[in-house]
Formats: sequence, structure tokens, C-alpha cells
Amino acid sequence: MPSPQPQKTTSVGKLFEFQSQLPKLPVPALSETLPKYLSTLEPLLSKDEFAQTKNLVEKFGQSSQGQELQRRLEARAAEPGRANWLEEWWNDLSYMGYRDPVTPYVSYFYTYKDDKLRRKPTQRAAAIVRAAWAFRAQVASRELAPEMARTTPLCSYSYNYMFNATRIPKRPSDVEATYDLGANQHITVARNNQFFTLELVHDGQLLSAAEIESQLDRIVERADSTAAVPVGVLTSDNRDLWADNYELLAQASPQNAQTLEKLQSSAFLLCLDDTKPVTREECHRTYWHGNGSNRWFDKSLQFIVCDNAKAGFLGEHSSMDGTPTCRLNDYVLDQTLNNKVDLGSTNVRADLSEPEALRFVTPPTVVRAIEQAAGRFSKVVGQHQLRVLQYEAFGKDEIKKLGFSPDGFVQMAIQLGYYKMYGTSRATYEAAATRKFLHGRTETCRSVSNESVAFCRAFEDNAQGVQDKLAALQAAVKTHGAYAKACSEGKGVDRHLLGLRLVLRAGEEKPAIFQDPAYARSCHWNLSTSQLSSEHFEGWGFSEVVPDGYGIAYTIRKDALIFHIAAMQNEFGLNSDHLAHYIKEAATEMRATVLAAKLAAAPKL
Repeated sequence: MPSPQPQKTTSVGKLFEFQSQLPKLPVPALSETLPKYLSTLEPLLSKDEFAQTKNLVEKFGQSSQGQELQRRLEARAAEPGRANWLEEWWNDLSYMGYRDPVTPYVSYFYTYKDDKLRRKPTQRAAAIVRAAWAFRAQVASRELAPEMARTTPLCSYSYNYMFNATRIPKRPSDVEATYDLGANQHITVARNNQFFTLELVHDGQLLSAAEIESQLDRIVERADSTAAVPVGVLTSDNRDLWADNYELLAQASPQNAQTLEKLQSSAFLLCLDDTKPVTREECHRTYWHGNGSNRWFDKSLQFIVCDNAKAGFLGEHSSMDGTPTCRLNDYVLDQTLNNKVDLGSTNVRADLSEPEALRFVTPPTVVRAIEQAAGRFSKVVGQHQLRVLQYEAFGKDEIKKLGFSPDGFVQMAIQLGYYKMYGTSRATYEAAATRKFLHGRTETCRSVSNESVAFCRAFEDNAQGVQDKLAALQAAVKTHGAYAKACSEGKGVDRHLLGLRLVLRAGEEKPAIFQDPAYARSCHWNLSTSQLSSEHFEGWGFSEVVPDGYGIAYTIRKDALIFHIAAMQNEFGLNSDHLAHYIKEAATEMRATVLAAKLAAAPKL
């Protein structure tokens, strides 16, 4: 069976040229974090609750226990050879040790724009493969330029886990396996719940798009003429159950272990779905989870092409956040939609070998496990509601003309939409990247502030004039921007407080600050939000993170805003359709108010 291969940060090649210069993730001072923490609690608590919490927080900051926990965390950060004090904890708590199914709860997806040049599904798939392979070649050679935030280089470490990588289920915590890119020049193709190996290099030469299309046509013909036990659905299960069934599957036959190795070592998965989604919701559900069987949810990269040539992407989140895969997919779409991709020769070599079917031996115990996993998948997916809001009244360009940060403006539209629906503001998570630090990933930008609540109240108060509303909006966006900037500098609240909790030793009393109900309330993300934007995307998405909350993934295009709003259907009475309605109403009102205020303030002729 494959075992994880540890990756080391390397300074070889352009991709890693700045790695040795990247600063380490800082440990903020208690005197910096605790007041900031209190500022995020005040809008969520009553006056009495806040007074009590403020007393606990201030006592913690002055206590010997607080000082000792801070000392321990600083000592951990300073340990020789430790790249990042948070990395090991975060990867285990949020990903590898997390036991709920990766789909729908962890993975994320992108929805592609249509390819007007390629209406045949295998033709579009072949072009996607060629473009993705060109990007992979740059990663393999390390000639890919590192990402930059203006002039600041970002950490490239996660590119080690982009291609030829997979998550492997284990109790109590999963592991990541990577494979040599040069020795594994094949992809896995899924069709009709079956898997095939497609070697992309023949006689030392990369297959052309015409040859890949021909091979994919052969796979479709073979797969559609037969049926197989849908082994892939096992990867959709609870991680402990999948870990048990992984061992059951591997031990059922030596052939299964070889099949797993071949599948997991592939560069990526190409899923050729036999569905024809039309609506935005149908497309999003296809790329988010599909039928549960024509996928291998543990693979880092899965490109999905449907029978009507609609396409998208599914990313496994454990070792790689969205920004690197957004870059990969933006490249693939720029290359294919704009016909820049090198398709190679139009000739198809006659001696291409038949793609290899990856067969699993499935005795009754395995079949029973598959049936049970399929039932659980259907139940979990059936518990979720989804609405896609395609707001085309304006986008990034107009927001900038109005004088606002696009992300801050959209965050406030979400806040106001939620306030319109529920009459209150609740804890909101926005992912903020910390990749300017070595092995950095994310910090939580807490979007609710005193200013954001005042903004929501002002906009819902008809007695407020447009100038007062504009001032409230400006203050809310300014506060949000300042907090987001602090997060990008590694000076948010949540990761620091997590570190202080985790350096507690067995038998030590948990500080009162962490037993305080306000702490749990402020980390209960009724809104979990994140932005990834590309002019080539028709949206992207992920799930909610609490049963009474919403997951909102949004894309800010030049002329449009796209919101994926996911939630559970349960006793909390959540309604993604209604929230979409109110966010749309909020965005429209915000723009109208800003324009009215500017018009009123303009000099009269």
C-alpha cells in the first residue's frame, strides 16, 4: 500500500526561489490579540454579557497562566526546524483528523464558463487535459513563477501536493501521499462509475489533444457498455468508516492494492459524467458532489466534464487551499477558452495501447460496504439545499467607481442580507490568506463589527438619511478592511487563541476565557464565507460549517457577483432561496444609496 512521502521545502527552481526568504508566521502579543478579540465580541453580546466577558479576558491577559501559555507558544514558534507553529495542529484539526465526509463538508468546486469552441465533451476534456498538463510541466520543472501579492511573494509549499497526490483514510487521522511526477505520467479517467488509466506519454511523446480525445472516446464506449460495482462511493463516506473499508478493500485481493496504487499515483482524475446539467444549481451540484460514485474524492484534483460539455473542477482541501488551484484552473480556462492551448498534432498514432480498466475485486463484504456508503451519501446530500445567485446589475468595476473595496462591499451585502432575514447579526467567518508566511494557510477574518451592525441598522431604519447610511457603510467597510489586513499579516484573533488552547498540558485547568460561552458563540460560524474570483468561473462553492449556518462562496467579476449559498434542511428552518433574495436586495439598496448620497452632495448648477 502507498505510504505518505514527506515533502521538504526546496529552494530549487523559480517556483521556490523566495522560500528561504519568507518570514515565519508570527505569534502576536497578548496585548494585541485580546483587545482585538473583545472588539469582535461586543457586537455579538448584550451589555451584561460583554461586561462579564471583558472581565474574564482582562484577567487572562494579566494572569500568570496567560503569560505562561503565551511563552510556550512563542517557544514552539522559535523551535529550530519548525517552519510554522500552526501547521501541524491546523492540518490535523481542520483536515486530516476531521472525520465527516470530505464531500460535501471539506472539498470545494469551481464551475467553468462554457467552451464555445468545443461542444463535444471528450474534445473539451482533451483540451483541458493538455492545458492542465502544461501547467503540471511548469510545476514539475519548478519553472512556474511563484505567486505574488503585488510585490510580496507567497509560499509555494502547497504546490508539492497539487499533482500526483492523494489523501489516504486512516484512523484517527488521515495522511497525504505524494508520488514522483516523472515516474507517474498517467491520469485516471472515471466514466459510468468505473476507472481507467490513461498514459499520457507514448514512445516518449505527449499525446496530442486528438489522441487524448480518441482514447477518451474508447473509454466512454467501453464504460457505457458495461456496469461495475461503484467503488468510488466509498470515498464519500465518514473518514473512519472509509478507513475501515479501505483496509477491507485492499485486503480483499492483491489486485485491489495494485489498483489503488495506480489510481492514487495518477496526476489527477478526469471525470466524464453522463449527466447534462443546465441550470446553475444543477451544475453546482454536479461539481460539488455528483452522483457520489463517478469520483474518487480523496484525489487532490478532479476535472469534471459532462455529456453536454459543461465542465468544472473539484478540489480536495486538506493539503492545499483555494488560491493555487484557482490559479491552475484560471490557466486551464484561459488556455482553452481563448484557444491558446497547444493541442499538438491532429494525427492519431495507430499503435496507442488501449486504456487500462482499473478493476476491483468486490466480494460480498465489500459490496455491502459500498451499498451502505451509497445510502449514507444520498442521505447527506439530500439534507442540503443550494441556491446560486447570479447578480448581474454590477460587479467589481462599479464597486470601485463607488469608492469601495469590492470584497468589503460584498461582505457588507452579505451582512445586510442576513440582517434583513433574521433581524440580527451573527458570527461570520471569512477566509483570509496568510501565504506570505512560510507554510502559511489561512486566518479568520471576523466580518461582524460594531460598525457592520450599525450599518445594518442604519440601512433598515427609514428615518436615516442617505448621507448617514453612506457614512455607516463606509465605516463598516473600512473596519472590515483593517481587520482583513491584520489577518494577512498573521495578526488575527482565532489562530492565536487556538494556539494558546493547544499548548495547555494534560491535567491543567482550562482558562476561563475558553470556558466562557461568548468564546463558543463567537466561533460558531453562522456564516462561513470566502471569495475566489476569475473571469472564467461561473461560480464556486462549498458547504456550511455548522448545522444552523450557511456556506457562502462568492465570485466578484468585473460586471457580476455570483453567490453559492448552501445550507442544511433541518430543524433550524434555514432557507438559501430567501437569503439569496435578501442579499440581492441589500446589494441593490447599497448601490442606490451611495449614488443618491453622491448626487445629493454634488454641487448644484
